[in-house]
Amino acid sequence: MTENIQPTALHINLNDCRDYLESIGVDLQFVTVSGAHIYGFPSEDSDIDLRGCHRLPIEKIIGLSMPNQTVDRSDVRNGIEVDIVSHEVGKYFGLLVKNNGYILEQIFSPIVVCGQSFLDELRPIAKQCVTKNHYFHYRGFFQNQMKLIAKQDPVSAKAILYAYRVLATGIHLMNTGEIETDLNRLADELGIPDVPDLIAAKVAEKIAFKFDLDDHLGRLATLEKRLDSSYKKSTLPETPIKEAVNKLLVKTRLKN
Repeated sequence: MTENIQPTALHINLNDCRDYLESIGVDLQFVTVSGAHIYGFPSEDSDIDLRGCHRLPIEKIIGLSMPNQTVDRSDVRNGIEVDIVSHEVGKYFGLLVKNNGYILEQIFSPIVVCGQSFLDELRPIAKQCVTKNHYFHYRGFFQNQMKLIAKQDPVSAKAILYAYRVLATGIHLMNTGEIETDLNRLADELGIPDVPDLIAAKVAEKIAFKFDLDDHLGRLATLEKRLDSSYKKSTLPETPIKEAVNKLLVKTRLKN
C-alpha cells in the first residue's frame, strides 16, 4: 500500500486537526485525511477532508432504536474549511464489505491524524476485502465526473484531474490489488502526460492555463477502456472475506 509519509501532509497541521477532533464528542477509532491532499494536488486553501469511524457505547446500539450512526460536521479553522465525516464502526465495516472504494482509500490513506494502532489491525483485514467488484465504484465515479465536465463551461483543470485520478486509481487497483491515490505517481505509471501542468493550473487557480479539452477527453476515453480491460483480466477475488471484519467489529464494540 502507499507509504505513511507524503509531501502533501506538509499542507496540513495535524496537531490542529487533532485538537479539532477533541470537540467532536465521539469515541473515534481512527481518522485519516482524504480528498485533494492524498490525490496529489492540494491547493494552499484546499478543504481538509477528515474521514474515519467511531464507536458508540454498546448500550446505545442494542436497544429498540438505533441512534444516528454518522457524524458530519464542517467548520473553518485558521481560514481553512475542515470537515469530518465519521461512521459508527458497524456501519463503516458494512460499507467496507460492499466494495466501497472511498472506504478503502480512507483506511489506506497515507496521512493519519489519529488511530494508527487501530489501522495497524484494520488494514490487513481490509486488504482481504479488496475485490474485482471495486471496479464498479470507480466506473460509476468516473461517469459522474464526466457528467460534471459536460456541464462546465469552461471546463476546469480540477475536473479533468479528478477524472484522471479516479480512472488511474481504479486501473491500479484492478491490476495490483493495491490502493494508490496520488495522481503524480499514477501518471508516471500509466503514462498520462500534462498532469504537472494541470496540477499547477488547479493549485494556482488564477493561472490562465489553456489546454486542449478534446485531447484530454480522448485520453480519458482510452483510460476508461483500459479500466474495463483491467477489470476483465483482474485476478482479484469476487467477494470479500467477512469473517475477520466481523471479529474485529465485535471486539471493538465490546472493548472497555
